[in-house]
Amino acid sequence: MGDEKVTTDGISFSHPLFLHPSDTQGTAIIPHILIGMENYTVWSRAMTIALLGKHKIGFVDGSCKKADQEERLQPLWERCNAVVLSWLINSISKELANGIIYFQDAHAVWIELKERFDKKSGSRIFALHREISSLRQGTNPVTVYFSKLKELWEEQAALVAIPSCTCSAAKAYSDAIQEQKLLQFLMGLNENFTQKCSHRRIGDDR
Repeated sequence: MGDEKVTTDGISFSHPLFLHPSDTQGTAIIPHILIGMENYTVWSRAMTIALLGKHKIGFVDGSCKKADQEERLQPLWERCNAVVLSWLINSISKELANGIIYFQDAHAVWIELKERFDKKSGSRIFALHREISSLRQGTNPVTVYFSKLKELWEEQAALVAIPSCTCSAAKAYSDAIQEQKLLQFLMGLNENFTQKCSHRRIGDDR
């Protein structure tokens, strides 16, 4: 670590206060636009990954505070906070942006959005169950139908906690979930594909 390059400010390139020339206000760092509760989970995960890659997650989770910085670095903190704040504002719909445009702290915006849209129970889980059960292949190719179903499954997995241990009970639960997904997949297929897929595991041909 001793040979890590530092800037003229005396901070390393991996320091949360370092800004790469490409880290500018007005940049969209993820392809998702937050529109509300229906896509908050996907949006927040994408934003978290992007901020981790840029060493800026501390500005939204509260671990990088201005008060914890040396006095000489506090102006740098303000600049980084402004950039992260702009990234957040640029990644939400105009209607939502109007409600947070006067926030001056990226962490406060993150908490505000989480409190408003991170509904990990109730209506969103119910809506996911309903959408999964009603999804049908229709005129779509099987690959398009499966991709949409997989997207719903991934959001559902992010909202509903599953056992993380490696015990037999956790394995049985995982097997049951996979069997349930197989049935959901088959139920939505057009009839001419049902017989072909009834004895195959999802993902065997991916």
